[in-house]
Amino acid sequence: QVQLVESGGGLVQPGGSLRLSCVASGSTLDYYNMGWFRQAPGKDREGVSCITSDGSAYYADSVKGRFTISRDNAKSTVWLQMNSLKPEDTGVYYCIPSCTTVQAIPDEYWGQGTQVTVSS
Repeated sequence: QVQLVESGGGLVQPGGSLRLSCVASGSTLDYYNMGWFRQAPGKDREGVSCITSDGSAYYADSVKGRFTISRDNAKSTVWLQMNSLKPEDTGVYYCIPSCTTVQAIPDEYWGQGTQVTVSS
């Protein structure tokens, strides 16, 4: 079972940028589709972005044009570059070894996440 650790969150002003990292251990990422999900305060978890094992990237409409997902299998790392951040991007961001729906993700896949707060 792959173990994932997210980092890179923090407090940023609207319009700012952050780069989230997800480092894997215990297994190679080569054959995993990798997803970033988030949970805003008082809201349900939602999918943000996905990158397939062959490098195809997908984004939620709310982040298209602002966020970029990438991966380096040799480094066992997935990134989420977030630009032009908005207050509504605030939440805990999770890296998940799947691109399925939130409801289908096993409880054990949800790690600590990394907190992103967009506020002036």
